[in-house]
Amino acid sequence: MESLGLAVFPLACIALLTDLYFPGRHMLADETNWELRLHVVVSILAYAMLTLATIQALVLALQDRNLRSHHPGGLMRALPPLQTMESLLFEMIGLGFILLTFSLLSGFIYLDDMFAQHVAHKTLLSLIAWIVFAALLWGRYRFGWRGTTAIRWTLSGFVLLMLAYFGSKAILELVLQR
Repeated sequence: MESLGLAVFPLACIALLTDLYFPGRHMLADETNWELRLHVVVSILAYAMLTLATIQALVLALQDRNLRSHHPGGLMRALPPLQTMESLLFEMIGLGFILLTFSLLSGFIYLDDMFAQHVAHKTLLSLIAWIVFAALLWGRYRFGWRGTTAIRWTLSGFVLLMLAYFGSKAILELVLQR
């Protein structure tokens, strides 16, 4: 987990500096009910955990590539063994999957009208990402998926989840100008 700090800390610094120089507006009003706030917090936690899992998958892919090409030098020597890295990846995916499940359930419970609130595409993409992560976890449990297969499924699920959030924001704000 410590090695993820090499990627996370610079990204966190960039995010903080961006917020300092380009302050945005709060998406939730002060009078927003606690249920919606809980949904947002769980969604952010799910996204954060799955982002960490994706970074872990990328490091795992780099480590795997370097080992296969017989160039295990530099940073690769500082990383834990491949099996440990892979186990950690699936622990993160498992936790992120649980959080994403709670996020989707709370979204369905507290969502008034999916189409009126313009979250149908976000919900659909998030559901597809949930299915991808569920299939990955099932494949790991049932068929022993690991290595490149696990990395590809992790990256695919994350891209879908990223599109659900950032893609829907881009479409709503840039294309539809809402």
